Amino acid sequence: MDKTNRKILDEIQKDFPVCQRPFKALAERLNMDEDEVFNRICDLKARGIIRRIGASFDSRRLGWTSTLVAMKLPSYLLEKIQDIFNQYDEITHSYLRDDEYNLWFTVIAPSKKRISSILSEIEEKTGISEMLNLPALQRFKVEAIFRLRR
Repeated sequence: MDKTNRKILDEIQKDFPVCQRPFKALAERLNMDEDEVFNRICDLKARGIIRRIGASFDSRRLGWTSTLVAMKLPSYLLEKIQDIFNQYDEITHSYLRDDEYNLWFTVIAPSKKRISSILSEIEEKTGISEMLNLPALQRFKVEAIFRLRR
């Protein structure tokens, strides 16, 4: 990855402009051409280096609740579970672990009732009842910013 892409990634992780022409504002901050910034970001997204660009909201401040769920998932259900998860905007991310409870995912929803409903639906659709619903007892916020410029 070249120096310019690293510079762009450093900038957009923490302070993506929220305005009518964000790529122009970003280009001005970086002393670059707007089209070049846009094209580079598109390329980084196409290569899977950038997964998404979007807002992150503090769900608790919005009155929502969240939980971490651990599930025992047989490998033959991996593709099916992806299709199921894609049906829920409330499932923000998931990842596999090398453990008895091998699939972990987060759910953010307006209420505990909605979270329970989603987990019940997943159980119904997969036949898997071995899920651990692990709501946070205490919140620790760790900011993940990956500085790429050196």
